[in-house]
Amino acid sequence: MSEVIKIKKGLDIPLKGKAERVFGQTQLPGLFAVKPTDFHGLTPKMAVREGDPVKIGSVLFFDKYHPEIKFVSPVSGTLKSVNRGERRMILEVIVENDGKDTFVDFGKANPASMQRDAVIERLLESGAWPYFRQRPYDVIANPQDTPKAVFISGFDTAPLAVDTEFALTGEEDAFKAGLEVLKKLASEVHLSLPANSESKVFSGLDGVDVHFFDGPHPAGNVGVQIHHISPINKGEKVWVILPQDVVSLGHLFQSGHHNFSRVIAVAGSEVKKPAYFRYRLGASVKDLLKGNVNEGSLRVISGNVLTGEKIAEDGYLGFYNNLVTVIPEGDDYELLGWAMPGFGKFSMSRTFFSWLFRNKEYRLNANLHGGLRAIVMSGQYDKVLPMDILPEFLIKAILTEDIDEMEQLGIYEVVEEDIALCEFVDTSKLELQSILRTGINVMIKELGA
Repeated sequence: MSEVIKIKKGLDIPLKGKAERVFGQTQLPGLFAVKPTDFHGLTPKMAVREGDPVKIGSVLFFDKYHPEIKFVSPVSGTLKSVNRGERRMILEVIVENDGKDTFVDFGKANPASMQRDAVIERLLESGAWPYFRQRPYDVIANPQDTPKAVFISGFDTAPLAVDTEFALTGEEDAFKAGLEVLKKLASEVHLSLPANSESKVFSGLDGVDVHFFDGPHPAGNVGVQIHHISPINKGEKVWVILPQDVVSLGHLFQSGHHNFSRVIAVAGSEVKKPAYFRYRLGASVKDLLKGNVNEGSLRVISGNVLTGEKIAEDGYLGFYNNLVTVIPEGDDYELLGWAMPGFGKFSMSRTFFSWLFRNKEYRLNANLHGGLRAIVMSGQYDKVLPMDILPEFLIKAILTEDIDEMEQLGIYEVVEEDIALCEFVDTSKLELQSILRTGINVMIKELGA
């Protein structure tokens, strides 16, 4: 085993409700959605109209400024509706599932024997290209670029995260086939695993650089791994992809069909039976939650509690999410909560007496426990961000739109998930992830992606 990279800064948030390593039983729902809002910087243009029939792999919409990048249907059926927001911005493209699973056949192929351009063309035509995201900026990769490397994080340290090894069990051949695709796209493919990994899923991989990490969250974030393996400098680009998406690429070339099947987890303190499910990208979560959550005011999140998107109980799974988290909303009033000993409250510091119980799991809610205030230079950000950057100064540079300072302070290396813990521990209650995205948009506008 190669040298273990030890991450010392960070924080594991011990939430109640981790999914058991068992599969629950459920059928696919009747409605699915592909949400353009899941993709930063996308301007969608519809390719079909309401009422049109679609197959698995049929194009629903494409990027107005990069029409070769297509977004396809995860099920066969009928385009039910296009939900729009302000200025007619497309929020959701809803497809009604007919249960027949008819598909567009893109043809079987062996990526190892194909030219790079042919591999890219297959990925674009099948709608699989959005799986690739570019760092810096966390936008969909440009197929005309050649990245210096492709990175995969083979584990997730976020609260209640899916066990990647469990999710990929039985998909070893498809995962290796997907890696063959990645090796055609870049000269280097990096896979990061936890230090104690002895997984058969990730064994016997040729032509892949395997790295091992040990430490608290965000050790599983691909951005942190890139920072410690091959930091991004100005002008450089790398691509990242999720492990289950690599499996989907493998199935695409092995069968000729775009496979949207995913292993997801339904977890959180308000879930009666947290478990795993074999589901599909874009699916409605209504049937997963029906009868399986507690009564009361709840927050349903597509993704984890740090970076996920709040959705309705009949909302839809995000394109890059394999986790549905349910926690209390926290909109009830707590009299003198600040003055109580706080045995049931989690804190990074010793503010509450709960620090005495090291192995305790917590039923945390979405309450901010305070209001917006000026930036407090407390040094708390530095304790949870294992990168050689100065996050407090970076945030200040973004707020003043100082592009030179933003470059020097490391904006090329971070995206929202990397500073999510900073937002969690922030005594100023600032929306740091939103601020960072604003800074990234300024960089894209001034310098291009």
